[in-house]
Amino acid sequence: MWWYPLLSRNGTKICIFRLMDKEMISVLPETVSTGELHGYLLGAIGPRPIAFASTVDEKGRPNLAPFSFFNVFGSNPPILIFSPARRVRNNSTKHTLQNVLLTMEVVINIVNYDMVQQMSLSSTEYGKGENEFKKAGLTMVKSDLVKPYRVGESPVQFECKVTKVEALGKDGGAGNLIFSEVVKIHIDRNILDENGNIDQLKIDQVARMGGNWYSRANKGLFEVPKPLSKLGVGIDSMPGHIRASKVLTGNDLGLLGNVERIPDTSEVNDFVASNMEVRTLISGGEREPLERRAQEYLQQNDVLSAWKVLLAQ
Repeated sequence: MWWYPLLSRNGTKICIFRLMDKEMISVLPETVSTGELHGYLLGAIGPRPIAFASTVDEKGRPNLAPFSFFNVFGSNPPILIFSPARRVRNNSTKHTLQNVLLTMEVVINIVNYDMVQQMSLSSTEYGKGENEFKKAGLTMVKSDLVKPYRVGESPVQFECKVTKVEALGKDGGAGNLIFSEVVKIHIDRNILDENGNIDQLKIDQVARMGGNWYSRANKGLFEVPKPLSKLGVGIDSMPGHIRASKVLTGNDLGLLGNVERIPDTSEVNDFVASNMEVRTLISGGEREPLERRAQEYLQQNDVLSAWKVLLAQ
């Protein structure tokens, strides 16, 4: 083993050394920014399951947000723990934590691949009182034993009573452990095998990795663009015929909702005028071919073109 002296990388002190046949860097947490340390932790520790946490505020208004600092920590009693960290940029707390401290109740919904884009859209930092169920186009289902709503699209939903909230620090990036005792479980029959157990292929869970990366069971890695730093329009702002489409999936709608603004009429007209294929589809008089073309644009990550096709007349 041999060492290089302390070096500077982007203003960060690191130590480089060789261990066996690998060149390693060593980082002392106190010498890097919280954001940089956060990146190392999330890039190295994964895949992480996602707690899609539903809460209500003091006025009973719903809130919905995903958290990947999450796992199960016992079955007798059944305890789930997730952690809404304090924001690094301004040391503020999230609505989920505020609501839990007020009500001591939460519903933790499991995320599968079919709803991953809607889940991502819900992580947009909408204002207090904004209903993320509506923004993300997800179904609110009344719970039986707690006040927060369940996510109808989720394959497994845990109604929980919060037994303890433990703050891990007072500065930006500090976690807040929410100890959630499961009081009722709701499971989609379609994900069960012939013995009544949860089929790990059918549940099709997704898990969080570093950056924009996610993991899908037996399918490998895929990317989900992070929500806009500015607010996405949300699925609730879309024209009714788009929301009611039989072609577009929840993931498609989630991508469409993650734009800052919807293209205006002049932009749509210019797009149609320059696109013979779209003009041909319009002349056919059917919506479905246009929706399928828009879906192809979405698969190519060309969300604005998808919007223009969907708005074309």
